[in-house]
Amino acid sequence: MLVWLVLSIINGSMVHTFQRHSLFYENPRYIMFICMVINDALQLTLVTALYVISYIFRKIHASVCCLLIMTAILTTRSTPLILAGMAVERYISICFPLHYTQMCNIPRTLLLICVIFILTVTPPITDLLITIIKEPPSFFHTKIFCDHSLLFRDQSIYYKNCVFDGTYLSFVALTLLYTYCKIMLTAQAVSTSLVSVKRARNTVLLHGVQLLLCMLAFVVPSLQAALISLFPQLGLEIRYIFFLLVYIIPRFLSPMIYGFRDEQFRKYWTRYLSCHEHSMTLLRLASQKMNPQVK
Repeated sequence: MLVWLVLSIINGSMVHTFQRHSLFYENPRYIMFICMVINDALQLTLVTALYVISYIFRKIHASVCCLLIMTAILTTRSTPLILAGMAVERYISICFPLHYTQMCNIPRTLLLICVIFILTVTPPITDLLITIIKEPPSFFHTKIFCDHSLLFRDQSIYYKNCVFDGTYLSFVALTLLYTYCKIMLTAQAVSTSLVSVKRARNTVLLHGVQLLLCMLAFVVPSLQAALISLFPQLGLEIRYIFFLLVYIIPRFLSPMIYGFRDEQFRKYWTRYLSCHEHSMTLLRLASQKMNPQVK
């Protein structure tokens, strides 16, 4: 809960910084960045809520679990696709700078976001449709432990998701590999400073780690189920470890890569944070003057 609170404050300050400055509205990079921030904040909130519910209530109504699980799946699958879109944007800006304004504009960016939403919403919708057909209506009124495998129990759903996730992850991995290799080659060819090459290499490394951790979300359910079947007495501990590795740690990397490392966004973001801290200090001093007993 503490990690969720810290990340929520960071993500909220980034969204507020984006809203306060119109120059970010005109840049496809920042539009995709803020979409990823909002998506990660929603995803982190949902999976944290699911995790807390699993400890407190153990079992909840299947209909409520279905809504939470489907939204969590949607936001989880969106992050790698947004990363791929941002990689393509960086590839075009570095390798085709003269055509950047034509290829990367606001309408195309919004269209890409809509396509990402359609691609990520399709699997959970089909899971629900198959479950409605296969399960009796009373199933959604029963109480279950809120887990994807216990909610969507039909075997065809498992095979369908394996095919989709394999195709999906292959596309994202190949896109990132190709774009970042081209970016590195271009950076080494035109750069006269080793600092810029090192910076590009570090960015590639951070992206690779973030994508790897995000992709674990698609293989973890099978691995987690296998480990729990082997060590049933450690079921909660296994779930907790995978929860930290797959859903918590990757959400720390997005602010670091795009918030701290981007000079323009960092300038406005730190200015907002300093102004907010100064305002809180003034309010606290004013409160102490009005009420001397308040410390």
